[in-house]
Amino acid sequence: MSSRPRRAVRRALTSIVPVTALLALAACGTDTTPAADSAKAAASDSPGLVAARKVVEKYSEHPARIPVTEPVGEKIPSDKTIDFILCGVQSCQDLANFFTAGANQLGWKVKQIATQGTPESVQSAYEQALRDKPDAVVSSGFPRAVYAKQLAKLKAAGIPVIQSNADDVVGDGLSLLKNGPEDVAVQGEMLASWVVSDSGGQADTVYFDLPAYTILKPVKDTFAAKYKEWCEGCGLDAVDVPITSIGKDMPDRVVSYLRSHPKVTHVVFSLGLLNVGVPAALKTAGITGRHIAVNVGDAQNYQYIESGLSDAAMALNSHEAAWLQVDALARHFTGQSMDVDQKAVLPNMLITKDNLPKAIGDFPLVEDYEAQFKALWGLS
Repeated sequence: MSSRPRRAVRRALTSIVPVTALLALAACGTDTTPAADSAKAAASDSPGLVAARKVVEKYSEHPARIPVTEPVGEKIPSDKTIDFILCGVQSCQDLANFFTAGANQLGWKVKQIATQGTPESVQSAYEQALRDKPDAVVSSGFPRAVYAKQLAKLKAAGIPVIQSNADDVVGDGLSLLKNGPEDVAVQGEMLASWVVSDSGGQADTVYFDLPAYTILKPVKDTFAAKYKEWCEGCGLDAVDVPITSIGKDMPDRVVSYLRSHPKVTHVVFSLGLLNVGVPAALKTAGITGRHIAVNVGDAQNYQYIESGLSDAAMALNSHEAAWLQVDALARHFTGQSMDVDQKAVLPNMLITKDNLPKAIGDFPLVEDYEAQFKALWGLS
């Protein structure tokens, strides 16, 4: 998969240079601008570059409609309680908050159960849900292998479990899965299209991945496949990092890697959280000219884009996915199938400075998604 020696990747992972040391190197006048940025070749009209640009154009528009149009058509009961199990990172907390806002529209009570993202803490949270005996359980980020024992008990108790952003399949206790493996692969395509287009087909890229979240594997695999298809001869390395690097030594890891690979032009992160603190570390180290794209953008990464510190982000459909989960349960609680929600294709969007919304927090992709869902629920 890499056009550079894997030995160099291993060295980059194990040799973390403190930022203070990098300052000393920068003071010596080290050139940290990639060659491709100082003398980028003119963009060609190769088939790969043309294809990549079409994908960028497709996903740069704000979608106008939610993916479900069929009204629930029945009075939705308001006396429901839901347990939402968190996954340990901010993106899951956001999803839980959006779900809670939608559930509150129907009068439901939502209990959020925190975890540290470890198998033990996730299992403990599911045990808590079993004791609570809610009307449904919602969670995100973990395959059933982590909580199989508890899932079997919830199934036996007749309590539906719905998931998102997990490497899994529907059935055998799991009633709904959104942003599963087949759904998220497009995120890798979007990121690859941006890198190839931005570089004019002249990229040299490093992809930082979080293997702890297995749902990110289809993103990584699709990125690599499309990148190779569209950018023949372009360099690509993949670097796996542990979840414990988030908020800790991730900036040092990136600085160290780029010091060892000065020809790299583009840096891609499989999760936006990995980029937090990186732009500041690069500036401190005197490393310039790199272009940064992230999967699953968040408020911090959108701020980076606005400030010119990062370049692109795949905007996850968290608002729409969360309210679609509420919609699915509304149908379940009125004796209907969740199939309409399972078959729905959630929107996706590629964010750059050119289409960044004025309100750059965790914005919805479909601006009036709340009104559209409430219409389906008979609330407007």
